[in-house]
Amino acid sequence: MKHLPSNAARRALAVLAAGTVAAIALAGCSTGGSSGGSAAAGDGTFDSVKAALEKGGEITYWSWTPSAEAQVEAFEKAYPNVKVNLVNAGTNNDEYTKLQNAIKAGSGAPDVVQVEYQAFPQFSLTDSFVDLAQYGFADFEDDYTASTWGSVTSGDAIWGLPQDSGPMALFYNKSVFDAAGIAVPTTWDEYYEAAKAIHAANPDAYITNDTGDAGFATSMIWQAGGQPFQTDGTDVTIDLQDAGSKKWTENWNRLVTEGLVAPTSSWSDEWFRGLGDGSIATLVIGAWMPGNLISGAPDGAGDWRVAPMPTYDGTPASAENGGGGQAVTSQSKNPALAAGFLWWLNNSEDSIKIFLESGGFPSTNAELSSEDFLSEAPEYFGGQKINEVLADAAKNVVKGWNYLPYQVYANSIFGDTVGQSYQNGTDLNEGLTAWQDALAEYGNSQGFSVNK
Repeated sequence: MKHLPSNAARRALAVLAAGTVAAIALAGCSTGGSSGGSAAAGDGTFDSVKAALEKGGEITYWSWTPSAEAQVEAFEKAYPNVKVNLVNAGTNNDEYTKLQNAIKAGSGAPDVVQVEYQAFPQFSLTDSFVDLAQYGFADFEDDYTASTWGSVTSGDAIWGLPQDSGPMALFYNKSVFDAAGIAVPTTWDEYYEAAKAIHAANPDAYITNDTGDAGFATSMIWQAGGQPFQTDGTDVTIDLQDAGSKKWTENWNRLVTEGLVAPTSSWSDEWFRGLGDGSIATLVIGAWMPGNLISGAPDGAGDWRVAPMPTYDGTPASAENGGGGQAVTSQSKNPALAAGFLWWLNNSEDSIKIFLESGGFPSTNAELSSEDFLSEAPEYFGGQKINEVLADAAKNVVKGWNYLPYQVYANSIFGDTVGQSYQNGTDLNEGLTAWQDALAEYGNSQGFSVNK
């Protein structure tokens, strides 16, 4: 699940979806919680899941991933007694709106649903997902990276299984750096100096682009050690002026206020052209990016490489950027069977192989450490074994990050707050403060108790 750009339509949908989530959560509503509606609860072991897979039945799966159709076909061959109805209910926020409408109505939700990590809290808060701990899923913790497992769990509750991950790294155009005689930066201070050198050598070239993206900003705060969002039930603390948040803004302010980042929106045609012709020389982004570069910026073939994400003191540190997994909804009439499909989807070699072939980046430790995976050397990246770098990034994700229980809404108003700092070339701290105030006001209006 790649980190995709937001737009006005998605922003409006996100507001509607998140608002409904908060209202339902604080009204104390539930559609059945971990018991899966009227279905019997699990006994804490995987036995009921195995039995359900053998018995068979019919379930519905909502997904927008390119690999979903092939995965469902392979699953049905492995378990011929199970019929999976695959539905593309829309991408991220479009799907969440439909899911939330179904939750509010009390019917119409699928058995299994795809969810980005940032959206898990708002649905798990309302008991909209089945707690998979009752089916023995705690036994699978060691199969996944710590950061992705943490993104689908809360305490002892297991709300889903991770599918992909997005540990961040530095994608850079080697030809640009070589031409300017610049070493690949290992610290953010070196990155800043490289930004000045690249732009001085060619006023039309920039070290990167950034017009204000919530997912990027939160990932950067994450890498800096920030923990601005804390939730305990309906008590929420927001501190976008904590040490990590300010560490990031002190670093990034230099690039924004000095005009060293390209005013180009990510995922636009102009952006891909810049990546292809070298006028955008780096991306600090999730490990799922290679396929997008290969398909979207073919003119950059042979020029691009991957390095560890720059850090503040040279000590390895990364953060997740994008990614997600799947969950079993509490409306499922056969949650054990749905859990079995979810387990196969994100834990079987056959399914994960299909996912990787479609360009996904794994969350499973077995794949991240396999020789076949680590030895891949795409010609686009000059034959570099890029997965060695990306797998190391997955090991170095900073611990302790949490999203808001209304993060989808939070991201939707980022452009109206922090985005203004980008547009005006002003202090990002002012934008973060405005974002914090807006998030606190929204949370309190929905019945959360927000401290800031």
